[in-house]
Amino acid sequence: MAWKQNMIRHAKRLVVRCFKVVYKGMQKTVSVDEHTVIFIAFHGRGYTDNPKYIHQEMCKQSRFDDYTFVWALKKPNVEIEHAKTIRYNSLHYFYYMCKAKYWIVNCKLPKHIQKKPEQVYLQTWHGTPLKRLAHDIVEVENQTFYRSGMNRKQMTDTYDDDVAKYNYMIAPNEFSYEVFQTAFRINPKRLIKTGYPRNDFLTNITPEEIENIKQRFHIPAHKKVLLYAPTWRDNSYNTRGYTFELKADFHRWKEVLGDEYVVLFKPHYLIINKFENDASLEGFIYNVDANADINDLYVISDVLVTDYSSVFFDYANLNRPMYFYMFDLEEYADELRGFYFDIYEVMPGDIIQDEEQLLADIKKGQYDFKRLEAFNQRFNNWQDGHASQRVIDIVFGKE
Repeated sequence: MAWKQNMIRHAKRLVVRCFKVVYKGMQKTVSVDEHTVIFIAFHGRGYTDNPKYIHQEMCKQSRFDDYTFVWALKKPNVEIEHAKTIRYNSLHYFYYMCKAKYWIVNCKLPKHIQKKPEQVYLQTWHGTPLKRLAHDIVEVENQTFYRSGMNRKQMTDTYDDDVAKYNYMIAPNEFSYEVFQTAFRINPKRLIKTGYPRNDFLTNITPEEIENIKQRFHIPAHKKVLLYAPTWRDNSYNTRGYTFELKADFHRWKEVLGDEYVVLFKPHYLIINKFENDASLEGFIYNVDANADINDLYVISDVLVTDYSSVFFDYANLNRPMYFYMFDLEEYADELRGFYFDIYEVMPGDIIQDEEQLLADIKKGQYDFKRLEAFNQRFNNWQDGHASQRVIDIVFGKE
């Protein structure tokens, strides 16, 4: 069975290589259409994140009625309102990368994607960084990066190549505005201070909409919801992708919290593990697809448990308790990327390494909202529900 999967992956790579050759010819022959926009989130993993909310705002405005919106997806068999869906890395994808006047993307594009001078590349990025990025990562002797084993120069070159193509890059807060200049070595004139479009959803959501989402997930009306959203580890991977060793005893979580809570477990989209629960956890643990739009999970949850993921910067907008379960803190902080700030001073919640303490604190409802208020004043003071409009006005001009 494994050899068949390897053969399929090898065949797909060959096809993409052929498309890349054709793409070079398209670059010279396909003209740019002023009214075509292509959207890409997480290399085609779904209709989500900042590009989704910019697209939705554009759909509301009549000035874009004659525009063609294209979404590049790994699984394009979904319907997106007012948009054409194409397969990511397909021949159609390369064609529209040549044709679209505007690229709205939340992830680093590969080097072979070339932008024409008349095209406009908006890089929305996908989070305020806790972990050091790109040029800001503290260099360690013989250090390699990602599953590919790049050296430091190769890693930073991938960022430099992409950044050189940006017309605009979104800064969600003043902190990121400063950090992006050192991490990406981007000219600050190309950074736009708008806040994140995806957080408009968190600011503008209504109680009725939250209830509808809860019903869609079949959450019992009498239970509180705990969202557990850990991130990936740079040094944990196999030939297929990044792996995550779950250090959560969900049976114990059920013993302590099961009368009051259900748990939504959403791993990072880069994690390839498939997590399955035994029958005894049915109705307590809800495994959520790693590519699902996490905004839906934020608004229906009463509590967030995470580790080093940037999800807490967004979740803080909801003014709800957050706990940081960092069971591997020493290894992560010292051996991997390092942090931009003192997590004990700045994080909007306690750093917890012991699982029993985590469960006890959640059970008691122990949380300091004053820390959260100070955190939001620093990191979320631009989030007023109108970030998408500000981005559109800058990139496309005011109506």
